Amino acid sequence: MHPMLNIGIRAAHAAGDHIVRYIDRLEGMTVNSKGRNDFVSEVDRQAEAIIIDHIRKAYPMHGILAEESGQQGNDSFQWVIDPLDGTTNFLHGLPHFAVSIALKHKGVLDQAVIYDPLRQELFTAGKGAGAHLNNRRIRVSKQKDLEGALIGTGFPYSNMDRLDHYLACFRKFCPITAGIRRAGAASLDLAYVACGRLDGFWEFDLKEWDIAAGALLILEAGGMVGETDGGQHYLDSGNIAAANPELFNNLLTVLK
Repeated sequence: MHPMLNIGIRAAHAAGDHIVRYIDRLEGMTVNSKGRNDFVSEVDRQAEAIIIDHIRKAYPMHGILAEESGQQGNDSFQWVIDPLDGTTNFLHGLPHFAVSIALKHKGVLDQAVIYDPLRQELFTAGKGAGAHLNNRRIRVSKQKDLEGALIGTGFPYSNMDRLDHYLACFRKFCPITAGIRRAGAASLDLAYVACGRLDGFWEFDLKEWDIAAGALLILEAGGMVGETDGGQHYLDSGNIAAANPELFNNLLTVLK
């Protein structure tokens, strides 16, 4: 195993174990609002600190881009961290959230870890080394057409400026697919595309830490990832579409 991936796995496990210890103690938790329907708990911050501590001990010079503490350092290696993706789910006791950690080298995605601590599912990927779920190789689905496809998405929860755009996409997809799923944790949605549980995914206005690890998982599982208009700057724009190669262009056609 790549040594940096191994550090990411250790960090994700440690953060996940910490998060799970709080799942039955939600009532007394300190929660702050970062914006409309955008919450951060003490557990988010503690989990992030655990991850960064693991990384700093192994690679003190590496850069960090983390959801709660922002950007630290300026190295050719940068870790992109979402310590608790699906905070709103977590705060409501809904068992669907994950730890997401990606590593970029010179701006290119290189390693990825997404860990679901409740299901104990560990998704990993390394550039050129494939994608795995609990050490088993995974591949994107073989679904060729939108008819019969199960598509994941996420609707806006804070900025409603693009709500009409989302609803227009939903109206287009709903009658021509097997269904649309909105589960509330983009990292897991992307991991599910990588292992074939979802055939495709689209969402707008995400952050880099929401999608970096999941994007590499899909690419290494044989899928395609791009912006919703077909571009390739999804880490910057936050507008992302993903699917297997045969379904990807059909997904983009509807989105365009």
